[in-house]
Amino acid sequence: MNLEAIKDIEVRFSEVDSMNIVWHGSYMLYFEDAREAFGRKYGIDYMTIFSQGYYAPLVDIRFSYKRPIVYGMRPRIKITYRPCDAAKILFDYEIHDINDGTLLATGNSVQVFMDRDYQLVWTNPPFYEEWKKKWL
Repeated sequence: MNLEAIKDIEVRFSEVDSMNIVWHGSYMLYFEDAREAFGRKYGIDYMTIFSQGYYAPLVDIRFSYKRPIVYGMRPRIKITYRPCDAAKILFDYEIHDINDGTLLATGNSVQVFMDRDYQLVWTNPPFYEEWKKKWL
């Protein structure tokens, strides 16, 4: 079973450059919005992780641009959880134009777990193991 969520985005004027193209830094914000939508849908949002005594910082994020996103477009982001045995949260992203389905960008991200003392956690926290059992 694929765990996925969808997030529709309205491109704001503040997110585009002088060529009317979405500035590259905005993609990270779009992916963040998608992660928040996923977390709400599946019960693994940032506040849930925090309430269990952990942080989940990003340690790697990648984008691949396929076509420009311009002001006024309404792209749709699909975020997909990628299971792994390690103490990581892996996501893949696809951004499509809502109107015609054109693929606009792809990407992926890696989050790890840190405890409240900012120490890297090498094994899956108990709450994450339970979450994986529930959904996978």
